[in-house]
Amino acid sequence: MAKERKSSGRGQRDLRVRVKSAKGRKLSSTLWLDRQLNDPYVQRAQKEGYRGRAAFKILELDDKFRFLVPGARVVDLGCAPGGWCQVAAKRVNALGTRKSKLAGTVLGVDLQEVDPIPGCELHVLDFMEDDADIKVKDWLGGQADVVMSDMAAASCGHKQTDHLRIIALCEAAAYFAFEVLAENGTFVAKVLAGGAEGDLQKLLKQKFTKVMNVKPPASRSNSSEKFVVATGFRGDI
Repeated sequence: MAKERKSSGRGQRDLRVRVKSAKGRKLSSTLWLDRQLNDPYVQRAQKEGYRGRAAFKILELDDKFRFLVPGARVVDLGCAPGGWCQVAAKRVNALGTRKSKLAGTVLGVDLQEVDPIPGCELHVLDFMEDDADIKVKDWLGGQADVVMSDMAAASCGHKQTDHLRIIALCEAAAYFAFEVLAENGTFVAKVLAGGAEGDLQKLLKQKFTKVMNVKPPASRSNSSEKFVVATGFRGDI
């Protein structure tokens, strides 16, 4: 159970929510719940209708690099629960509501089913299975302007192993991007700092004019998570 705590002296309510321990709940679960209840991005997501705080990560990255433009064709790998798709659909005008702007498209893929999102085409698929890239290309039906990946492997608790797993996902997404991106396209992917991302950086620098590592404000400061943003795809070189 959670309750509000009053601040001393002035009789005003402290906005922080305290989480009481509960029988049968692990300490880690209590700490996670406390963090969620008091996370301003979680609160903003609920207020603004986004499916998770991760939506603000792509919002902040796009505010900085401007890749989700009206008319853009976007592929979102690892799209559940759908926050990135929600942001992309609005910014590329996937619903065509801004009549003066070009209408874009958003294709989302994830291991688990995602509830429908207006303006988005969503599919259930393990992107690491054989011929998964062929299926996504068929659904896409042409080139993409943006390939973004928030894919993450289930954590095993071993930091180095988890790092290598997410780098493998990121590399798979990158090779897919090389095959479908239009010239000057953008690739955005989540990685975990840990050392093995160096080879990925070298690979991306061969294919894009700019490759940057960014930790948006919405990414928790105590997390090793960061994002690689590669812009200006060179095409076949």
